[in-house]
Amino acid sequence: MATSISVHTLSSGIDLPSIGFGSYRLSGREETAKVVADAISTGYRLIDTAACYQNEDGIGDAVRTCGIPREELLITSKVWNTDRGYDKTMAAFENSLKLLGIGYLDLYLIHWPANALYSQNWESVNRSTWSALIELYKKQKVRAIGVSNFKPKHLAALMTMDVQPMVNQIEFHPGFLQKETLEYCCKHGIVVEGWAPFGNGALLREPLLVEIAKKYSCSTAQVCLGWAVQHGVIPLPKSSHIERMKQNLLPCKLEDEDVLRLDGLPSCGGSCYDSDAVNFI
Repeated sequence: MATSISVHTLSSGIDLPSIGFGSYRLSGREETAKVVADAISTGYRLIDTAACYQNEDGIGDAVRTCGIPREELLITSKVWNTDRGYDKTMAAFENSLKLLGIGYLDLYLIHWPANALYSQNWESVNRSTWSALIELYKKQKVRAIGVSNFKPKHLAALMTMDVQPMVNQIEFHPGFLQKETLEYCCKHGIVVEGWAPFGNGALLREPLLVEIAKKYSCSTAQVCLGWAVQHGVIPLPKSSHIERMKQNLLPCKLEDEDVLRLDGLPSCGGSCYDSDAVNFI
């Protein structure tokens, strides 16, 4: 059984659909444009990219030529770790906007938090980067702002600023339930998006997922998506195949007992990064 697609209203007032489209590892301008155009024609309206994906130009091509009014699409990008700090973030945003060629962004995120591996003053670094996003938001160059891969301790450093994060995009799948982060975000009105909703692919062969998929006559991918949606998380699946794109818009509606069974899986089937233990540059 498929569950219906609802929306999540951000504190800025814009609505995000309950499923988006991820573009990580889409490469080549023409190929990216084709895949994203197919996704839009299939029904996706929330499209996620990032500066480090190096595909913003192709996504911009798809947005401009897809035939769907710009105001009906929601385009997200992210500032990469080498551009932390106010001035670098402002410049990085303008570069992303130029590559996309779409006039404005709907959502702009800090891709990863600075941590103690990066700087002893990591809180100050994150606040400096965040102050740039606040400025972009106040100047109406972006309709909403948020973060990615932030744990509660990283979020707490921003909660005293005059605009708080509206979104936190984290790795989220049945093999990586980030319960503490999810609960913190729910408590503070931060909408959670989930990258890698299928883990690294091996998760889709996990015996428990196979068993549950058989019970509902759906795919293991649809089980993962349904599990995320029922946790109030916006998953960001990616596929280059139109039939799978369509299938991914039909998450499986799970009984509560099956959601709990999936919650109990050990960490498996994905990157399962601890954002305090990595320093991607």
